[in-house]
Amino acid sequence: MNGPGGARITELFRALGPKLRLYARQWVDAAKADDVVQEVFVRLLSSGKVPAEPRTWLYRCVRNAAIGASRSTRRRASREQSVAADEWFIPRPEDRIDARAAREAMQQLPEQQREIVTLRIWGGLTLAEIRDVTGLPTSTIHDQFRAALATIRDRLEKSCPKNRR
Repeated sequence: MNGPGGARITELFRALGPKLRLYARQWVDAAKADDVVQEVFVRLLSSGKVPAEPRTWLYRCVRNAAIGASRSTRRRASREQSVAADEWFIPRPEDRIDARAAREAMQQLPEQQREIVTLRIWGGLTLAEIRDVTGLPTSTIHDQFRAALATIRDRLEKSCPKNRR
């Protein structure tokens, strides 16, 4: 934005931006704090006018946006955990696998391995398609998939009592 309003907003951003990011960190991580502050300044720029008390207005807007973002993140994480828990393994009486133990084994995998297993088994993607999604080399995907399956197998074998004949 050109003109005195744009110059004033630039001045406010330089003076208050780092302080506002620090303030937002009470509710969200550093990356989200940057996003929150940026969104507030974009809104201020879009309005075309600087409020009478810009410092107070900025802090109030950052506070509200950060709290909203924090709530949204918690709700999304809760939904994802619920969906992941429900959809990975749905126990059935005829199953030979303990759904709870399998879910825990999946959750304990490193993030990259868990993503690859999810894409391969539940997504039905080929290794080439997983490569296109993740940007990882196919050989890495193959190695990580095999390692994940070995880890899951090992954890599930430990959780299952041996069949005694």
